[in-house]
Amino acid sequence: MLKNDLLIRAAKGQHVERTPVWVMRQAGRVLPEYRATRARAGSFIKLVKTPELACEVTLQPVDILGVDAAIIFSDILVIPEALGLPYTMDEGRGPHFEKTIRSETDLNSLSVDRVVDHLNYVTDAIRLTKEELNDRVPLIGFAGAPWTIFCYMVEGKGSKEFSLARRMLKEQPEMAHRLLSVITDATIVYLQAQIEAGANLVQVFDSWAGVLSRELYQTFCIPYLKKITESVNTVPVTLFSKGAWFSIEDLASLPCDTIGLDWQVHPTLAREWAPNKTLQGNLDPAVLYGSYDEIRHSTQEMLKAFGAQRHIANLGHGVYPDMDPGKLKCFIETVQEYQYK
Repeated sequence: MLKNDLLIRAAKGQHVERTPVWVMRQAGRVLPEYRATRARAGSFIKLVKTPELACEVTLQPVDILGVDAAIIFSDILVIPEALGLPYTMDEGRGPHFEKTIRSETDLNSLSVDRVVDHLNYVTDAIRLTKEELNDRVPLIGFAGAPWTIFCYMVEGKGSKEFSLARRMLKEQPEMAHRLLSVITDATIVYLQAQIEAGANLVQVFDSWAGVLSRELYQTFCIPYLKKITESVNTVPVTLFSKGAWFSIEDLASLPCDTIGLDWQVHPTLAREWAPNKTLQGNLDPAVLYGSYDEIRHSTQEMLKAFGAQRHIANLGHGVYPDMDPGKLKCFIETVQEYQYK
C-alpha cells in the first residue's frame, strides 16, 4: 500500500485532502545532485541505460524536493532505438539519428519483436526504484506519443517545425500511417512492460503535437492515442499534448484518466472542454525565474483556478536547466501548503 497515494486518487477522480504535485523533468537538469550522477555516468545515454544510476536520479527529487511522485529516469527515444534506429545525444545539439525512415525499405527494417528485451534496462530500473521507494510515493512510467517519436524517426534530429515529418503526412500518408502503427504497437508493449515492472501510472508525452493543425492531429494522432489508451488500462493514464490546446476535446473523448496542460491553456477553458477528466499542470515554467513571492502568488492563483479536486499540480512543461532548485521547491511547497477556501 502506498503511504502517499494522492496522485493516484486525483488521477482517478477520487477525493483528495490536498492537491498532489510533481514536476516534468524533475529527475534531472535542475538538481546539482543529478549533474554529479551524470558526470559519474559519463554520458546521458549511459545514465539512461544503467539501472542503478537511473534509479538514483529518479529518487533524488523525492528526497530533495519532496514531490508526491517519482517519474522513472529515461528518454522517449529509447523506442526508436529498440525498433532498430539507434541515436546519439550530442551535447548542446540534442538527439541525432544516423539512420532515418524515409522509404518502405527503411520502414520494413523495423521490428517490434525486440522491444521488450531491448528495453529491459528500463524495467530493471523500475523494479530497483520501486524497491528503494518502499511505497513512499507512486512511480510514474512514460513513453513518447507516436507522432512525437515519428518526428524524430523521420527528421533524424530535433527541429522547430519538423517539416520533413509533416511532408510525409501529405506526400506519403499510407506510409505515415504504417510507421505510426509500428510505433504505437511498440509503445503499448513498452508501457505494459513498465506497468508489470511496477509503474503505478503512465504518461504519454506528445511533445511536438503543436506543429500540427487540428485536422492533421485528428487524422494522424488521435487514432493511435486511442489504441494506446484502450490497450493500456490497468493503471491511470495521462496524455500530454504540448502546444495543442485544440486537441483537448478530442483527448477528452479517449479512455485516459488525466489530460496534461501546457501553460498556454486557461484552466477554466480546459475544464469546459474536458469536464470528466482530471487535469494536470500548468504553471508557466518561466514563473520560476521570478521572486519567491511571485512564485507563491502565481501558484496560488493557478490552484484557485483549477479547484480542490481532479487536479494534479505541475508546470506547463519541464523545468529549465538554469533554474534555481530553491525556487522549484518553493513551487512544490506552496502547492502542498495551500488551503482552499
